[in-house]
Amino acid sequence: MRKTGKKFSLIEHSVIPGFGITMGFSLLYLSLLVLIPVSMVFLNSANMGWQKFWEVALSERVVASLKVSFSTSFLAALVNAIFGLLLAWVLERYTFPGKKIIDGLIDLPFALPTAVAGIALTTLYSPNGWIGKLFAPLGMKIAYTPLGITIALIFISLPFVVRTVQPVLQSIDPEVEEAAACLGATRFQTFYKVILPALLPAVITGFALAFARALGEYGSVVFISGNMPMYTEITPLLIRTKLEQYDYAGGTAIAAVMLVISFIMLLVINLIQWWTNHRDKAN
Repeated sequence: MRKTGKKFSLIEHSVIPGFGITMGFSLLYLSLLVLIPVSMVFLNSANMGWQKFWEVALSERVVASLKVSFSTSFLAALVNAIFGLLLAWVLERYTFPGKKIIDGLIDLPFALPTAVAGIALTTLYSPNGWIGKLFAPLGMKIAYTPLGITIALIFISLPFVVRTVQPVLQSIDPEVEEAAACLGATRFQTFYKVILPALLPAVITGFALAFARALGEYGSVVFISGNMPMYTEITPLLIRTKLEQYDYAGGTAIAAVMLVISFIMLLVINLIQWWTNHRDKAN
């Protein structure tokens, strides 16, 4: 809210006019591409009736697939939030041979078809693969387990964290770190009290994007998971199975449950980010 003369306005005015028409086009665009398609999921589910809906949504196989999808996606996003920050830091704060090549490789999961990534990861981590056979004598299986699913999700969601954190790191002047060191701060204190508060909102945003991307992933996971019901079956695969069986109502019911849980989790993440931003501004 801002004061304009004797009146208060709820809209922040811009030098360039056109709020009404741009807002109208934005809402129309958002409605056509997001709101209407998503609403159809809930409308199709409503045709089942509440009893049938909850019977499908709370079935043992659906609950197991939701646990696999959300746990592996959350773990993959958490790993990427940590190592994505580390990778962004190295790329922005140091100069070394091959830096441009590494920076370009980060975007490879964007360009690589997910099915190709799934086949490559399965070949690599299967019991007979280059990496899988190293762990096989230890009794550790990677492919066709939740661990393999997590690795695939880490691979496809890594760029979201790195590319979100990099611009913020670029905006932080290295002289700020030097000033903290001159004032007697240790390296840990400089990172924890100076750098991390500025990076935290970007890290949380990258985590949310990586989590959302991993949650809806299908192509790279379907090969390495083994698709075993109650163990490595992900929810997107179960939805596709329902659709292939012409059970459209059942598939949309599972999708509706997944959408609601995803929305709640992303809302909580956004609230944490909002709280972090306002806390930093208050300080």
